[in-house]
Amino acid sequence: MEQIKELEEVLELLNTKQYTKLRQYLAELNDADIAGLLEELEEEEMLKVFRILPKDLAADVFSYLDMDNQQKIITSLSDKEATNIINNLMADDAADLLEEMPANIVKKLLTNASPDVRRDINHLLRYPEDSAGSIMTVEYVDLKENLTVNQAIERIRKVGLDSETINICYVLDAQRRLVGTVALRYLLLMDGDEIIGDIMHENVISINTLMDQEEVARQFKKYDFTAMPVVDNENRLVGIITVDDIVDIIEEETTEDMEKMAAIVPSDKPYMKTGVFETFKKRIPWLLLLMVSATFTGAIISSFEDALSVCAVLVAYIPMLMDTGGNAGSQASVTVIRGLSLNEIEYRDVPKVVFKEIRVALICGITLSAANFVKLLLLDKVGVLVAASVCLTLVAAVVIAMIIGCLLPILAKRLGFDPAVMASPFITTIVDAMSLLVYFRVASAILGLS
Repeated sequence: MEQIKELEEVLELLNTKQYTKLRQYLAELNDADIAGLLEELEEEEMLKVFRILPKDLAADVFSYLDMDNQQKIITSLSDKEATNIINNLMADDAADLLEEMPANIVKKLLTNASPDVRRDINHLLRYPEDSAGSIMTVEYVDLKENLTVNQAIERIRKVGLDSETINICYVLDAQRRLVGTVALRYLLLMDGDEIIGDIMHENVISINTLMDQEEVARQFKKYDFTAMPVVDNENRLVGIITVDDIVDIIEEETTEDMEKMAAIVPSDKPYMKTGVFETFKKRIPWLLLLMVSATFTGAIISSFEDALSVCAVLVAYIPMLMDTGGNAGSQASVTVIRGLSLNEIEYRDVPKVVFKEIRVALICGITLSAANFVKLLLLDKVGVLVAASVCLTLVAAVVIAMIIGCLLPILAKRLGFDPAVMASPFITTIVDAMSLLVYFRVASAILGLS
């Protein structure tokens, strides 16, 4: 409700050309809230309002906009205005923007950027995509271990405004190797003549530049830090990662896993920004594969066609058996995939996981079969032998489904594949075929079908 009022106020001031008052009004709002308001405006209005923002506020607001709007703004600005934005962005945000921009615009922006900014951006663009090096920022406070506390505080005053965070300062030796950390509040409480090397915390948890961003997120969760240093293979400090970047990573990785579990090729674009044909290309590969694999189900039914003609009532329960087995397999796979992503399950846990799922499957299968048996006799009015065939198959289908559902993701990870790929659609296809085979074998044995 508050945002609607703010949006109406912005539009009123913009339409009545009260630009000075609009600038003052926006200056009193939070950076993220201003970005939210800009994204609610039409493109022409958004560009006008952005140009009205004070220069020192524009770069901060710019960093909160989504990538599409950032590109629209940066391409609409003059070279001088665009360079001012790039120079005032944190290096990691600037690198993310330039990665998505056309080459000719990137070249122009880097040419006009200050030498320090250009160096920092090129440094970040060197690292592999989705690595710690590609998401880190190079704006941090570093201190030499031979400085006094007073000298350290003086340095923080000089470089702190351009740093991502000053809560934790990183202590380096003469070769820029990371040797310790010291908290700002600790510095403020210490005697001014104390030497940093004597009071620093030496047990430093750091991240390698090539570590995958998903593993980086796990490290943040494990240690509950708000920032972590990034070092190269020689333990030299090259940047830091802050928790605001981790929030974005978690959202990105979760979205990617959900898409894979739904048999969709992952996309880095929002749904509303993805075109119809592009969406088609993301979905059709797996749909084709699953359609072809589902032909095995049809082949199984065809091979038992004679038996089904003798006892046609069996056909009515095929969908129920296949759906129940598929759902059971999906439940097991999703639980195990989540456990794998959180490092709660490892390959050596396979016997424990399978044993647990078998016990769960037996309890679930027997409960479902008991309820189904009563329903078959009282409501469907089928014979006891038909009901027994269906219910025994139901137990077997649930057990098989849960075993397959828990095993495939673990084996996939062991072989170096993403466990999410082995989720619901793929497992359901396998379980459907297995359930039908068991069903017709059980029915043939109990009912004496040939």
